[in-house]
Amino acid sequence: MNGRKEKYGKYAALAKMYLEEHAPAKLWGMAGEVAEYLHGVDRAAEELSERLYGQLSRKEEYRRTGNYMEDVRRENEMKQIIEEEILSELVYVD
Repeated sequence: MNGRKEKYGKYAALAKMYLEEHAPAKLWGMAGEVAEYLHGVDRAAEELSERLYGQLSRKEEYRRTGNYMEDVRRENEMKQIIEEEILSELVYVD
């Protein structure tokens, strides 16, 4: 890295921890490109989140019902699906 402390978002920080624990050789192999890679993880996570939210919110099972508690449940379910997808596609990869 370039000697300064980088600031990462949630998913880049998780990806960094994962690489440190499970794929340190890959992390070492990236050398000066770690910050760029991790910022890319954050950008890709944001894009994936927006795309999946748009897709899921159009599905009948996630549309608003007018019932507050049901709508909160549906929103939370969508967030969980999106989170799992981001983690499996972008964070926990070797």
